[in-house]
Amino acid sequence: MKIGIISDSHDNLATLKKFTDYCIRENIKTVIHCGDVAEQGTLKTLAENLDAEILLCLGNADHDHRLAQTADKTNGIRIFRSLGTAEIGGLKIGFVHYRETALKFLGNERFDFIFYGHTHKPWMENVNGCVLANPGNLAGLLYKATFATLETATRKLNLKIVDQL
Repeated sequence: MKIGIISDSHDNLATLKKFTDYCIRENIKTVIHCGDVAEQGTLKTLAENLDAEILLCLGNADHDHRLAQTADKTNGIRIFRSLGTAEIGGLKIGFVHYRETALKFLGNERFDFIFYGHTHKPWMENVNGCVLANPGNLAGLLYKATFATLETATRKLNLKIVDQL
């Protein structure tokens, strides 16, 4: 199973569309968003353009009460305030907005992967047997617009540059 991991979309609907088109082509049925969707219209657009479960951890640019209203009205969206967790394809996955939060949770539980955002910079490292990774930012702010995919069967994590899709 392949999942999509995004962060910091910041209402950039043009790159969001490229991401959703990719997910449709690749039959991605689970999307993890590490925060900073920003407005509820962006979350609604994401949900309307995908036939996928959307797991969202709130970021500092998210208006949580408005996003929660969208999630309540839309099937397939689950919102987490600080740490989101999921068992996907036999892997224990965590997702947060801040790297510091990810490191804090690494000390409490065992994860195969923890994804985070906020810095907008793609990054990957191994911390005590857990892959800690930032998919970059979908908005294309400070760095190129990027996202990641994870093939759960092989545990292969790939960075995708939106301009090269």
